[in-house]
Amino acid sequence: MPSVNNSPRYNRILLKLSGEALLGEKQFGIDQRVLHKYARAVVDVVDTGLELAIVIGGGNIFRGVEASKGMTRAHADYMGMLATMINAMALQDALEQEGLDTRLQSSIKMEEIAEPFIRRRAVRHLEKGRVVIFGAGTGNPYFTTDTAAALRALEIEADVLLKGTRVDGIFSADPESDPSAERFTSLHGEEIIREDLRVMDMTAFTLCKESDMNIIVFNMNTPGNLLRIAQGEDVGTLVYWHDEARTESS
Repeated sequence: MPSVNNSPRYNRILLKLSGEALLGEKQFGIDQRVLHKYARAVVDVVDTGLELAIVIGGGNIFRGVEASKGMTRAHADYMGMLATMINAMALQDALEQEGLDTRLQSSIKMEEIAEPFIRRRAVRHLEKGRVVIFGAGTGNPYFTTDTAAALRALEIEADVLLKGTRVDGIFSADPESDPSAERFTSLHGEEIIREDLRVMDMTAFTLCKESDMNIIVFNMNTPGNLLRIAQGEDVGTLVYWHDEARTESS
């Protein structure tokens, strides 16, 4: 068993969660068991002193591409942004039930339920030990929550962008349909672009590339994974842009 370092490897991280992850065993909506499991995982990380911000999608409530057939794309995208706010509010409540201090910031003005997104205010909340949840994507249609996650990670100067999924990282093939698929422990970002592995949408990926923001893709549903990443263990797949980043992670 690898030794455990009780101090966090990173100072500040941004965690991207998909809305679909909150489905659990449900066909629609939010599975409270999943929600509170994620909340407890966040508590474990925050207790180490690490600063944590979260972006969450809305696909469990409104799946833009599928639900918007026959609908104006921009209109559908705004509906998707509202779905992310529902998930963000649910996550905020779960985190506060676990005793964490949180702030919810929205890219769309919603004064009764969230602060407006203000970068300096978000950073100050993080410095005070509060978990900051960013809702409503970028506030603009035609951009995904992956792009919102990359953008917010850069704006708050996060050390790394974590993408929590339901698989253990990036594989040579779809691990859910191909048992022989092998997990990559690390990949240069250019390899992902060349192989079209679709880790994130290209806009998000380009933002990370241009600013050397490393990405870790991991299974959020495996208990303890988030904490292990924070402590520097080899979990999931590291997407890096410079060889020094891969060396430092090993």
